[in-house]
Formats: sequence, C-alpha cells, structure tokens
Amino acid sequence: MFKTLCQQYLKSSFSKYNLIIMNSCCKDVALTEPIPFSKDFLFRQMFDPVSSTYTYLLADIDDKTAILIDPVIEWAERDKTIIQELGLTLKYAINTHMHADHITGTGKLKSLLPGCQSMISRSSGAKADILLNPDDQISFGKHNLLVLPTPGHTEGCVTYVCYEQGIAFTGDALLIRGCGRTDFQGGSAEVLYNSVHSKIFTLPANFRLYPAHDYSGRTVTTVAEEKAFNPRLSKSLNEFVDIMNNLNLAYPKMIDKAVPANKVCGLYEVAKEQKP
Repeated sequence: MFKTLCQQYLKSSFSKYNLIIMNSCCKDVALTEPIPFSKDFLFRQMFDPVSSTYTYLLADIDDKTAILIDPVIEWAERDKTIIQELGLTLKYAINTHMHADHITGTGKLKSLLPGCQSMISRSSGAKADILLNPDDQISFGKHNLLVLPTPGHTEGCVTYVCYEQGIAFTGDALLIRGCGRTDFQGGSAEVLYNSVHSKIFTLPANFRLYPAHDYSGRTVTTVAEEKAFNPRLSKSLNEFVDIMNNLNLAYPKMIDKAVPANKVCGLYEVAKEQKP
C-alpha cells in the first residue's frame, strides 16, 4: 500500500514537474522578436466599441496610397477624415469575409472617397468591384498583401499577409486566444482547424497577427503565441471539433441586418439612407 502511494505521488509530482517545464518552454518559444515596420509603411489600428471590430489603415508613406481592411459603416466618416488629413488616397476598401455582426463601411467609403474600389473574396458570395482569388496580390504603392483562403468561420474567409512587414490580418478565422464560431454561413469546425494550421500557423513564428475583433482589449498576437496558448486551436482536431460543437452560442444579433447589406458591400444601407 505504501509503495503504491509513493508511486502515485512520484507520478503526480513528475507530471506537475513536466507541466512546469512545458509551460516554461512554451513561454520561451512564444516570446519572439517582431519584424520592425519599414520607414515607408503606415499602420493604424482603429476600433468600433459596439461590435469590437478592428479596422486597419495601411499605406505607402512615399506615394500616399492607402487601403482599409474591415471598415465599419458607422465609422466611415472617421476613416475618411483620417485619410484626408494624412493626405492619402484610398485605393481599396477590403473585407476579410462577409461579416454578420456589423455592416461594412466599404459602400459608404466609395461614396465619400470616389475612386476607392471594394474587395472581398470570390468565395464569400458577396458583390464587390474586385473579387479576390487565392494567392492574389493586393498592391498599394510598393507594398503588397497576399490573399490566403482560410475558410471555416464562413466559406469566404481570407487572411491577408504582408510578408515584408511580418504581419497578417486574420479576420475571424483566428482571434487572440480564440477563433470565430463555425455554426452558420457555411462554417465548419474541421475546415477552420485545417485552415488555421495549414495557412496561419505555418507562417514565421514572429509574424504579428491582427484579428477582426477582440472582446478583451487585446490588440495583437503572434503565430508563436497562438500555437502555444490558443485554448482551442492548440488542441487536436477532434478536441477542437468537440469544443466548437458545444459552444451553445446565441443567435447573432445583427446577422439578419448585416448579411443582406454585406452581400452588396454595404450599399444596401447607403441606399436606404438616401431615400427621401
């Protein structure tokens, strides 16, 4: 009996010791040195407190060409003001996917800043001036974003990667210590898991990741951090699918209004506003 108790204690202590070592190793691996932005690259992260959406303004400082990622219609005037104050020309207003929690600002920005074109993935099923395919390049001045398909939250989700700056914009596919839900708009837990592991987790460990949302005040993460600490996507595929299938989330409050509007790039709401 005494021998058994000793063995159990040693086994328990060994497991705890291993856990401490593993956690220590994870912390060491997760702490990476970021790639500094080049001097000609402008980066701004803006926030909508209602939907907890991040909008990203990127620009070539030398030739003043800009793009906006995931704009929100209520903040289109703010975005226009910043762009004009900085003397920029907005080339593209881009969405990572067809959002269900807010109406995109792309349609309104096109009316506020003529010459701007809208972009979204072809697989999203939404309308836009330019429909993006996998591995397309989005150019603004000397800078480029690569379009990587990362479906699973929705069928049309993409991640935009700027290799030269060491950053990626993951939309809802990968959030900071989380991910988007997979129970509507053609979502699939298995597809999302494979998307993140094959397209995002294979990026360099020190690449900074910028999501479409955060609900806890966090602004950025890295590939290394999410591989080590994401409570969902660091699990096995079977464990992840089980987690996602048992979230029991409420029906999205804005989905019935947002999705029809976003299918036409937000122009649905603009048209309604202009009616006498």
